[in-house]
Amino acid sequence: MSPINLAIVGVGKIVRDQHLPSIAKNPDFALVATASRHGTVEGVKSYTTIDAMLDAEPSIDAVSLCMPPQYRYEAAYKALVAGKHVFLEKPPGATLSEVADLEALAAKQGASLFASWHSRYAPAVEAAKAFLAATTIDSVHVIWKEDVRHWHPNQEWIWQAGGLGVFDPGINALSIVTHILPRPIFITEAVLEFPENRDAPIAADIRFRNADGLPVHAEFDWRQTGKQSWDIVAETAAGQMVLSEGGAKLSVNGALTFAEPEQEYPSLYQRFAEIIKAGKSDVDLAPLRHVADAFMLGKRKFVDAFHD
Repeated sequence: MSPINLAIVGVGKIVRDQHLPSIAKNPDFALVATASRHGTVEGVKSYTTIDAMLDAEPSIDAVSLCMPPQYRYEAAYKALVAGKHVFLEKPPGATLSEVADLEALAAKQGASLFASWHSRYAPAVEAAKAFLAATTIDSVHVIWKEDVRHWHPNQEWIWQAGGLGVFDPGINALSIVTHILPRPIFITEAVLEFPENRDAPIAADIRFRNADGLPVHAEFDWRQTGKQSWDIVAETAAGQMVLSEGGAKLSVNGALTFAEPEQEYPSLYQRFAEIIKAGKSDVDLAPLRHVADAFMLGKRKFVDAFHD
């Protein structure tokens, strides 16, 4: 089978760090074009708009959209109308309704749509899911705290409405939690901290429960200095489970039980190829739905202005 001719829209840091190396190692894909206002990839045809790229490169089979979520719907719509398969970086869109519309359009066009959640493919996530399925869970505590100045220096889009603020990393935690817990959870209360000079939160404290009353507490904060924290701790009948380092390691009762090298983005492109070959889509909106619920139910607390 010939490789899937792939194009990337939005050539930035995440593309250079993750997408390009993953695509290069995957024989199912051939990168044939890019569209970006500023970035280019050496040896690959480049355009400044997706319109120009789609017009000039009819052989494109699939498009990876890696621009900020506020601008993704229009590009995804154009790609799907042109009959292309679409990979959506996380979060898949700025709103639930626009992603639902894209899912319906993909079905109409006979194209595959992939709402990617890279943290679900962290090496120890499946082991954590299996552990929790085999025991009784008493409580879950999510601690997702990092330094925004390190991870998003001078990126204004994340502070704009639709940029999600601290939910940009926090949605990674939600993507794991919604995957590993046996039953769905629902937000019962939330407090969102907004810097007085920003339109998106810098911290969030969220409480969830499921139908059985399981308490889940999530703490997201972008002001962490020193050691960064990406941990999910579950107290269970079989002991304490800690899924740490963003899903890279699993420990039970203090003993490391699972750790493997990170393969998140290679796994995403493997999954994208699978759904294209199978003629289906993969669009799970549970993580984004929780973010929307947090904004709907959450109490707003204004804190000091934030400056990079």
